[in-house]
Amino acid sequence: MQPIVLASTSPFRKQLLEKLGLPFATAAPEIDEGRHADEPPEALVQRLAEEKARAAAPAHPQALIIGSDQVACIDAEILGKPGAKARALEQLRMASGRVVTFYTGLCLYNAASGEGQVLCERFRVHFRDLEDAQIERYLDHEQPYNCAGSFKSEGYGITLFRRLEGDDPNALIGLPLIRLVELLHHEQVQLP
Repeated sequence: MQPIVLASTSPFRKQLLEKLGLPFATAAPEIDEGRHADEPPEALVQRLAEEKARAAAPAHPQALIIGSDQVACIDAEILGKPGAKARALEQLRMASGRVVTFYTGLCLYNAASGEGQVLCERFRVHFRDLEDAQIERYLDHEQPYNCAGSFKSEGYGITLFRRLEGDDPNALIGLPLIRLVELLHHEQVQLP
């Protein structure tokens, strides 16, 4: 089997990939993650996922390289990672009673053949109506300032939701494993 490399330093993606029981290495892709003018979220995450995978290829020329990128959107506005409590409070106020759509780009790049498979997985989170006191308690408890949309669905963030809508809950965390297994199968990696 070809070596597998996760082109990400995200501890969340690493933890998700470990679920598949495959040996893998990680690499820190050095790319410009800026958005092009008028670039739709789906195109943005697919482009960045592929750029991350390809950026790791020179150091891993025989590997299957996994790249992934994610954005959270309300309507057409990309939320991004809040970085601090004030911005997280603002994002969760905006999400209250609304739907946040997560777009997760996934690329499996075969560095040996130069072929890549790229896709976008969409996942929708329906938020409950939230009061400021609820949002404050949540932020104080979890401090999700490095997470797109200001919450961790795998943690206490689940208390904020009315409903989840999507094919793979792992996509919400940043790595759609169901689709990744399909891409790996195409590369002759057998799971289970």
